[in-house]
Amino acid sequence: MSLTVAIQMDPIESIDINADSTFALALEAQRRRHSLYHYLPRNLVLREGRVSAVGRPLTVRRERGNHHSFGEPERLDLTAMDVVLMRQDPPFDMAYITATHLLEMIQPQTLVVNDPVSVRNAPEKLFVTHFAEFMPPTLITSDRAEIVDFRREHGDIIVKPLFGNGGAGVFHITPGDENLNALLELFTQLFREPVVVQRYLPEVRAGDKRIILIDGDAAGAVNRVPAAGEARSNLHVGGKADRSILTARDREICEAIGPALRERGLLFAGIDVIGDYMTEINVTSPTGIQEISRFDDSDLASQVWDAIERRLT
Repeated sequence: MSLTVAIQMDPIESIDINADSTFALALEAQRRRHSLYHYLPRNLVLREGRVSAVGRPLTVRRERGNHHSFGEPERLDLTAMDVVLMRQDPPFDMAYITATHLLEMIQPQTLVVNDPVSVRNAPEKLFVTHFAEFMPPTLITSDRAEIVDFRREHGDIIVKPLFGNGGAGVFHITPGDENLNALLELFTQLFREPVVVQRYLPEVRAGDKRIILIDGDAAGAVNRVPAAGEARSNLHVGGKADRSILTARDREICEAIGPALRERGLLFAGIDVIGDYMTEINVTSPTGIQEISRFDDSDLASQVWDAIERRLT
């Protein structure tokens, strides 16, 4: 099966080729002799009912500083593509939502991964609340009195923006911390949305596990250990990737959410698990497949493409 694949992503020039999941997916697609194109989200065009984008043929290679080549720009009719990979990074803002509306229009002629309707309807810190039995105590609100009451009950809490990403704006508020009111004032100035408040999980010191699910099935995991003095475990803020295995609890969580992901066309997803609790379901542009593949001697990019090709047969 030879496919024509358009990758909607941020500029490829600046990616880390040893960590970027989209790069791994592009390498595997190229190994399978699929034809690749790259375009930026801002290049999407809806004109007279047709969705297109000015993109360029793409060749990739695992050579630092020389990891890609482009052909000449051309207008791509996205309904003529076999697959569009929607892989731009958050934030999940109105630009992101608009992109999902445009890509929705090319279905079912073109397989969009992940399904843009489901991406739009599954914000990562909201979709997870459909599985509250696997979450730590969580509050989503703009009501300061509710937040104060939640803190009074749980003492040690995490406060984060509802549509934040990559660990940005995540605060650990300890029982004696006097900054909660000032923090809420700051969030009110920066965001119109409610905030997320969760009971702090001290197990995070041992790591925040990223589990990748491919077409609803658990495929592997990597543990992200926060740096000393840091509440966040995200790799780009100093977290350290470490080998991990799936526990019985991890498998219970994945088996519970897997059917919902599969039914919604969320073919490539990542969940975050601290101790026995799931904190997020990532469906916009999940990462982690290169780290997992290195530790497990597996090939998650190949598994993703196997799942995509099954959807097309």
